[in-house]
Amino acid sequence: MNTQSVVDSLLRTFAITLVLAAPIALGQTVISENAPEAQGEAASATAQVVVQDDTPDYARELPSAHVTSSHEILAYNRAIKEAESREGAYGSSLSETMLGLAQTLQAQGRHEEAIKHYKRGIHLARINEGLYCQQQIPMLQGEIASHKAMQNYAEADERQNYLYRVQSTAFDSSAALVAALMDQAKWQYEAYQLRLGENDYERLINMWELYRVAFSDVVTREGETSPSLLAPLHGMLQAQYLISSYEIPASTPVFDEDGYVDEGLLRFKAYYHQSYKQGNAVIEAISAIKKENNASDRASDAQALVMLGDWRLWNGKTDAALTAYREATRELASEAGAKEQAQRLFGEPVALPDIAGLQLLPPVVAPNEAAVTVAFGVNEYGRVRDLQRLDDNEADDRQAYRLMRKLRKATFRPRFEAGQPVETQNIVKAFDIQ
Repeated sequence: MNTQSVVDSLLRTFAITLVLAAPIALGQTVISENAPEAQGEAASATAQVVVQDDTPDYARELPSAHVTSSHEILAYNRAIKEAESREGAYGSSLSETMLGLAQTLQAQGRHEEAIKHYKRGIHLARINEGLYCQQQIPMLQGEIASHKAMQNYAEADERQNYLYRVQSTAFDSSAALVAALMDQAKWQYEAYQLRLGENDYERLINMWELYRVAFSDVVTREGETSPSLLAPLHGMLQAQYLISSYEIPASTPVFDEDGYVDEGLLRFKAYYHQSYKQGNAVIEAISAIKKENNASDRASDAQALVMLGDWRLWNGKTDAALTAYREATRELASEAGAKEQAQRLFGEPVALPDIAGLQLLPPVVAPNEAAVTVAFGVNEYGRVRDLQRLDDNEADDRQAYRLMRKLRKATFRPRFEAGQPVETQNIVKAFDIQ
């Protein structure tokens, strides 16, 4: 199968999920709670911007001279006062100076002050350049970074929603739009990990959809064989790992408190039931695009087989997974210089998913007072056996219990010897749970 037919097949597979799941529009999915505000702003974009802008008016809160040794901050404050006296409180040059001051304060860890100036800069940019102008994007990104630094995650989430609105309006189909979509997808994963909101599975739908839209934009602009497709495809695979492993309690009601069908839950279940097929399609597309853009060799073919085997094993398709792994070991055995890669892939059990940025277990560290140390085995089918805790850090009992519960449920790619999966006993690892 050539690359174009693979991508065509992939797009058809996506269409199946979209029909079954009947998702609401992407913009509504990510920012549904802000839809009325978005409609109001869109309607007033050409009207009296200053009057209808509901952002707090920071223009009257003139920054006082900071008693500080920072000449840079003092210089910014003088520049702001001069611009205000020359152009007024809403001068067009002020937002850029506000950005510089906010970034300087942020670098010093003065996040509350930085947020104040970021917000004023955003307000000024909206007044002078329009509600969805690109000039406010770096200020929004800076404000979000300070909210995260202060662990104000709800505020960061709200501003991410607004940032998405600005980016999707300001950017036409372009590499900038794709980068924005992928950044938003990464935030959805971060928000999922933080358990922001009631139905965290909706974050996984958002994550998938944002990567899917980024993928489609690249296909439209660069064609079905572009290597730029690999980044959104890998993001889509991450989303499918999370969707496929999400557990909805059997007691979760299908009807909400008002007696209406919970459409969000039904939509997620449609994504869940299509997950295995979607993951296979994504992996096939990744493999085909890599072959199209690089001279195919046995090592890269083996890597694709391992990726497929991991996905199968994760989904309980043990026999099919082991078949893919065996074929990968044969490819590596006949490739000169592939011994090191074979050792990395099959020399010891590997926790799944084996994907950068998606490790579901804590980091492995050297044994120390802050770590939980355990011993366990992994059988030839990738299941954990004989799990024991070795440390005696009583202060970490609760975190250790959670870690051991995760380990019992974990799936590992098994160790291989002579092309066959084998059991591995007495694996000792220390995990950082701080």
